[in-house]
Amino acid sequence: MRIVGLTGGIACGKSAVSTAAASWGLRVIDMDEIARRVVCPGLPAYTDIVAAFGDGALLPSGELNRTEVGRIAFSDREKRRALNAATHRPMLMQLLAELAAALFGGEAAVLIDAPLLFETSLHWLCCTTLVVAVAEATQPERLRKARLRARDGFSAEEAEKRIAAQMPLAEKCARADAVIDNEGTRDELAARAATILDAAGAIAGQTP
Repeated sequence: MRIVGLTGGIACGKSAVSTAAASWGLRVIDMDEIARRVVCPGLPAYTDIVAAFGDGALLPSGELNRTEVGRIAFSDREKRRALNAATHRPMLMQLLAELAAALFGGEAAVLIDAPLLFETSLHWLCCTTLVVAVAEATQPERLRKARLRARDGFSAEEAEKRIAAQMPLAEKCARADAVIDNEGTRDELAARAATILDAAGAIAGQTP
C-alpha cells in the first residue's frame, strides 16, 4: 500500500487538494479530524490538556474550547509543548490503526492529510510527500481572507502567529518529493494535484 503524505502552509489550499483526492476515490486520513477525536471528554489527552490549560479551556458542555486552546497555544510556547505532548501519542496510535485498517481492507493507496507532516516526523511513514504551496508573501493575506469565512475567525495577529509557529513553507517545499503550486484557480490546483498524485501511483485512472 502506498502512503502519500500531504501538507502545506496555513491557507495554502491543502484542504482543497485533500477533498479533491477523496472525490477521486483515494482514501484520506485527516490528522485534524483525528486531533478532534482524541480530545473527547474522558480520554487521556483531554485530561492532560485541562490540567495544563485550566477550566478556561472548556465550553459549558464540558468539551474542549478548541478555539481558545489554539489561541493560547499559539501565543505561549510552553502551552504549545504541553498540547503537543498530550496529543501526539494518541494521534499516532489512531493513525497507525487507520493505516492498518486500510491495508487489511485492500486499499492500494492512502493519503495522510497532515498540517504538521514534517514537524511531527510523520513523513517517515510515507512513500511520497507532497506540499501545497503559495508564494510566502501572499500567505498572510490568504489566511485573513480565509478567516472571514471561518466560523471561529482569527485576528490578523493570531493569523500571523499561527504561520510563524509552523515550519517555514520554503523548508517544507525543499523537503517534499513534489510541490503542488496553488498560484491559480481551484480547477488549476485540482489539475496539478491530479497529475502529481497520478505520478505517485495514488490515483491511477481515478480522476474525472
